[in-house]
Amino acid sequence: MGWIGLADGEGQRFDVRGLQAAGDSTPTQPPANALLPCGTILVETRLSPDVRPRALLEFAYDQPFSGGFSLQALPGGAVILVDSQDGGVRHATLRRDPDTRADVARISYSWDAPRRYARLVVERPEANSVSIVEMAEPTPMLLADLCRMIRRESTRNCDPGNSFVAVSDRMEPVGPMPGLASRLPVDSARGTCEARRLRRGDTVKCPGEGLVPVLQPVRRTVPARGSFRPVLLRAPYFGLSRDILVAPQQRMVMCGAQVEYLFGHEAVLVAAGHLVNGVSARRATGGPDLITYHQVVLPGHETLTVAGCALESLYIGRLRRRREDLAASVLAGAPRPDLPEHPKPVWPVLKPFEAITLAAHRAA
Repeated sequence: MGWIGLADGEGQRFDVRGLQAAGDSTPTQPPANALLPCGTILVETRLSPDVRPRALLEFAYDQPFSGGFSLQALPGGAVILVDSQDGGVRHATLRRDPDTRADVARISYSWDAPRRYARLVVERPEANSVSIVEMAEPTPMLLADLCRMIRRESTRNCDPGNSFVAVSDRMEPVGPMPGLASRLPVDSARGTCEARRLRRGDTVKCPGEGLVPVLQPVRRTVPARGSFRPVLLRAPYFGLSRDILVAPQQRMVMCGAQVEYLFGHEAVLVAAGHLVNGVSARRATGGPDLITYHQVVLPGHETLTVAGCALESLYIGRLRRRREDLAASVLAGAPRPDLPEHPKPVWPVLKPFEAITLAAHRAA
């Protein structure tokens, strides 16, 4: 099913049928004492080198279990999870390099009680980094506890810097993230093809490369909030023939005399989120709680043409060499020998301040 709970500044929603059904009718209450044997709790926040601990998310369990759940960020960069039920305590510490910047971080706790496996993950999308620590012997959670935590703000203690808290009924993937909305037109051998319809073995038209085979299509459904909230890129800017929706981390290939002058390269990659200026690019508002993003893995990290604009295909680096990270990603089910290795992005990736500089020169 997927995402069943979401709490943010826009409200609180929980439905055991899934958030896609939450707007259709009265939300369905979880059955009494029903357990969630497998799931994910996701918190998006900003991690900064504070001199004090921060409670990112805390809530207590109700009967028949006693105890509670706690997720904290500590000075020095560590993230600590404590899950206590009926006297049993499970905890994990994930240490990361302290940073002087307050970067966006997605912190997730995923568990699969039947498999006796869980993981605590910190993703920093702006730095393209993922840190994972594995846990053993997780316990299921009561759906009623999670429902109460999401729907009733008074039952949870959250850091004011959090963007949102979400709950899924499955272990959600982490790592490389697709970034194309479902219906975006991608140039392929059979004409334009919607991103959601691309399949393994299809060929896509790549500028300067001709036809390139799709090794693996990927998709992921996420809450349309925080760092997942789509960016609307508007035509005729960026060479677009129509407006398109992409994920903030979806990178665009930008070239021209200004690029060569400023950065000394023929082309550069710029994340859509760094281009938001309220005119040519802006954050999408109003839409549903969830959005599904698509992408394709190509042999050499080639460029796609989407509605006339050059966009990056999915960059996976040397993911196939890292079994733990691969198993936790959207490519977990893909044949490992068939996955390529991308030593480095095909073009230099601009940092946020560099993207702002480029945008300012283009607007001048």
